[in-house]
Amino acid sequence: MVKPKMILFDYGHTLIAEPGFSSLRGTEAIMRHVIKNPRDLTPEQVDKFSAELFFGICGQVRKIGAELHNLHFIRFMYEYLQIQFDIPLNEIERIYWDNAAPGSMMPYADQILAYLYENGIRTGVISNIDFSEAALVMRLDRLLPNCRFEFVIASSEYMLRKPNPMLFELALHKADIAAEQVWFCGDSTTADIIGASLVGIYPVWYEDLTMENPFRETNNKEPACEHLHIHDWRELIDILEKIH
Repeated sequence: MVKPKMILFDYGHTLIAEPGFSSLRGTEAIMRHVIKNPRDLTPEQVDKFSAELFFGICGQVRKIGAELHNLHFIRFMYEYLQIQFDIPLNEIERIYWDNAAPGSMMPYADQILAYLYENGIRTGVISNIDFSEAALVMRLDRLLPNCRFEFVIASSEYMLRKPNPMLFELALHKADIAAEQVWFCGDSTTADIIGASLVGIYPVWYEDLTMENPFRETNNKEPACEHLHIHDWRELIDILEKIH
């Protein structure tokens, strides 16, 4: 095992948890900014429509490994419902997400990031997410204020979702680094572990069972590819300390 020069991370339930996610709570928050609602739709009605639209269209798109952008989604939805706001789309997105799931740091995520920075190991993020990259960066900065990621790749901005190898190759291009010098940490055995292995990046399966995860994959099983399996970020620090 060779010490990496760079470690890339997934976002959800790898760096940040989103326990108690409530789409209705997010919708209620943004509906406080409505200035036009000719159908007098309630937050419950809007949220129901949103879920049907998301799982009906975005769900089908994701089945082919593609991603839709959340700003496009909410623009279409609210224009279709003839609802207008006193704030721009990016504020609608932020308010919705912050209220649907304020988010909390995964245990010791700040410690692993601090260790990597102190030891000259570069970091970045690749996330399967429909929220905008700007919203994701804002959230990471808020919940991990000392993070120093060189870049954050949100699938919403690049059309493709992990495990598509092109997203991992994109990260390698951005970092100008060879795959064998990089590790990737994530909680999904399919999207993260198998996806990273397809391009020669060494995968680290981070399986935390202490934090509520409403998006936990039910088919997670030990991957056949070579990988490291950890349950705590302090384990990774110990492993890195032993590699020379």
